[in-house]
Amino acid sequence: MQNEEQPTQTTEQAASSVPSESINSPRQPLITRKRVGLIVAGVTLFVFGLLVGQGRIDLTGQSSTTSNTNLSSKIDYSQLDELYSTLRQNYNGTLTDQQVLDGLKHGLAASTADPYTEFMTAKEAKDFNGSLQGTISGIGAKLELDDNKNVVIAAPLAGSPAEAAGLRAKDVLVTIDGKSAYGLSVNEAVKKVRGEKGTKVKLTVLRNSSEQLDFTITRDTIEIPSVVTKTLDDGKIGYIQVSQFSDDTDELAQKAATKFKSDGVTRIILDLRDNPGGEVTTAVNLSSLWLAPGDTIVQQRRGATVTDTQVATDVNTLKGMPTVVLLNAGSASAGEITALALKDNGVATLMGEKSYGKGVVQQLFPFSDGSSLKVTVAKWYSPKGTNIDKKGIKPDTEVKMTEDAYKSGTDLQLNAAITYLQSK
Repeated sequence: MQNEEQPTQTTEQAASSVPSESINSPRQPLITRKRVGLIVAGVTLFVFGLLVGQGRIDLTGQSSTTSNTNLSSKIDYSQLDELYSTLRQNYNGTLTDQQVLDGLKHGLAASTADPYTEFMTAKEAKDFNGSLQGTISGIGAKLELDDNKNVVIAAPLAGSPAEAAGLRAKDVLVTIDGKSAYGLSVNEAVKKVRGEKGTKVKLTVLRNSSEQLDFTITRDTIEIPSVVTKTLDDGKIGYIQVSQFSDDTDELAQKAATKFKSDGVTRIILDLRDNPGGEVTTAVNLSSLWLAPGDTIVQQRRGATVTDTQVATDVNTLKGMPTVVLLNAGSASAGEITALALKDNGVATLMGEKSYGKGVVQQLFPFSDGSSLKVTVAKWYSPKGTNIDKKGIKPDTEVKMTEDAYKSGTDLQLNAAITYLQSK
């Protein structure tokens, strides 16, 4: 989810992230249990357009391999050199060598035609990492590209200006401050939507393919904890809302689970609505709260080859408690991994609306200058072998939010979950 300003794969990065995305955590990469290294041998751009580069990926740390055997080991850069020379001699504007290099890197990542694979400059990478740590500046909406290359709202973040204004998951950005958003990359949209606290941005969105709506939103700086908890039904039901899978999610969720158990809570609602994803290892640790050690949570495959299987740890504080997981169109990526892990292992019922549908995983490869490549490395599959990419998860019990419910602030989905658990 990138953020608007994530998706997949970022938050506008404050309004920056597919569904921010399922991201293999640097703490425990999912491509392999061995260390993953990405070695860039060199990319050099001479003043007059001579570009010489060679890239190599080392998955084992010992030998050089590539999964794209259809690509040449070296590229003929003569056409690129010709383009560069023509641009240099004829462009009516000012360009720097760094701008050209950054453009080449962005273009190389974009050549995959994968909306979740992208190059990020040092500034863009810093914003992206900040979004994973729950630091938001802007309007607080996750942005993503859809299959038609439109920038869409993956999810408005809980408590954000975007949520207060009424933006919803799957809203398509038509204009930003009166200028067309069509053809923008996620990073470009993020830059346009973000701004200083107190300033305003005007957005026009298309909802449900037919309804065009205008929003004027005041930007803000927001620190949002990834986990919010409370008790419901006179203390019998513990409510855990996870807004994204961030650095603090593990600790906050575990503390909440421990307190619920000591307070006599007997049932749980896990709210993953409008959760665009985040770190896969965090999703694994969250899921483990309900599962027996060794239960399968998620499997990764490259083609037909299984590259990694993640299983539950021994922190199963909530095991045995009847649980409802709430989903909607903004639930994506790592959120979908958690939902299916609990459903397939028979420990939770899914309620709400069909989820986003992001069944691929990205790996972050940082470079020495602070820039990064976020690249799709695998597809993920649930314990029962389901991949939901571009399909989403259909809940066991569908409960839709109506326009009247939105306007009145009535949470029909949460109410349905409470009613269901009261019978358990």
